[in-house]
Amino acid sequence: MRLFPESATADARRLVIARGLRAIGDGFVSILMPAYLLALGQGPFEVGVLTTATLIGSAALTLMTGWITARFGHRRPLLWAAGLMIFTGLGFAGFRAFWPLLVVAFIGTLNPSAGDVSVFYPLEQSLLARSVAPRERTQLFAEYSLAGALMGALGTLLAAVPDLASARLGLSPLTAMQAMFLLYAATGVIASFLYRDLAKDHGEHREAVQPLGRSRGVVYRLTALFTVDSFGGGFLVQSILVLWLFQRFQMPVTEAASLFFWAGTLTATSYLAAAPLARRIGLIRTMVFTHLPSSLCVIAIPFVSDLRVVIGLLLVRALLSQMDVPARSSYVMAVVSEAERPAAASLTAVPRSLASAVSPVIAGYLITLTTFGWPLLFGGVLKAGYDLALLRMFSRVRPPEEAGVAKERA
Repeated sequence: MRLFPESATADARRLVIARGLRAIGDGFVSILMPAYLLALGQGPFEVGVLTTATLIGSAALTLMTGWITARFGHRRPLLWAAGLMIFTGLGFAGFRAFWPLLVVAFIGTLNPSAGDVSVFYPLEQSLLARSVAPRERTQLFAEYSLAGALMGALGTLLAAVPDLASARLGLSPLTAMQAMFLLYAATGVIASFLYRDLAKDHGEHREAVQPLGRSRGVVYRLTALFTVDSFGGGFLVQSILVLWLFQRFQMPVTEAASLFFWAGTLTATSYLAAAPLARRIGLIRTMVFTHLPSSLCVIAIPFVSDLRVVIGLLLVRALLSQMDVPARSSYVMAVVSEAERPAAASLTAVPRSLASAVSPVIAGYLITLTTFGWPLLFGGVLKAGYDLALLRMFSRVRPPEEAGVAKERA
């Protein structure tokens, strides 16, 4: 099996590698952040507020992606984003008070979810789309997502390092967790070297970037639906799930790290099936028919009191819930012109941060009131509604390559 599509450029390879590297940091940070904040004396509500701050800050930067790439191309903004990643790790390692941490969370690149909600995502997405032939675009996005999921799963295992360091080296748990945030900053340093080697943006690429034109209606409708999905997903970000497992089942950090390692591994495995499935049944059906069953699993979890069954449902969800990601990315890039892609990428990516930014605060507050999984129930219902609406509204809106196949079959 070919590791990269035949038509993929060197830039595509660098972006996939950088995604995997960043995912390692995201993996352990999403597990450690609630434990770290609780160790600093913050409560579940404060954890929700800081999680919301990370998402709102990412949304603000993401919304500007179209303008940024038009003015500066892709290479320099990615280098700046790597600098923000370094600043974020240093800030969380150095500050202990709530308000400085809130500022760092808002400005920085912390990612509290299993997926990518940072400013890196739309920048890399639009650059990836022009780094491969259209026929292999979905495959490249699947491999990009695979790198993120697989390395993110490995990153979750590193969340157990502070406990091991405390037991074997005599470090305090707080000091060990601060060291992990320094490691997060180090991943930003390495990522900056990868972005530095990207091909310099040529003037014609920057001049070709334009606001949404003829594709405006389709992108706005997709954005509205992604907003609903992201608002539901905000109740289920990894940091909130870890917090709920702490509160409901007293699950230790090491066990949570192991659970989310296997969840991430299953997610990575599912990406391998995304491109073949999309070729067979289409991008929209791939998104809906894999995502809807995962939403039903989430809806069932609050009504289960057996931790083993909860873990089983979370793993089934992990196997199915993210298979739509490469299909969604490929679909958005396919239904707009090349010049509109940066604007479309930023606009459709904003809901992943902005709409989901409200939910963690609500989820954190609900967890302070009861251990019943209201956040999971609300999130699952919203995401199931999104799936059904997407199928109804876009099942007939096909990307050019699917329309061509349909004509040939006819």
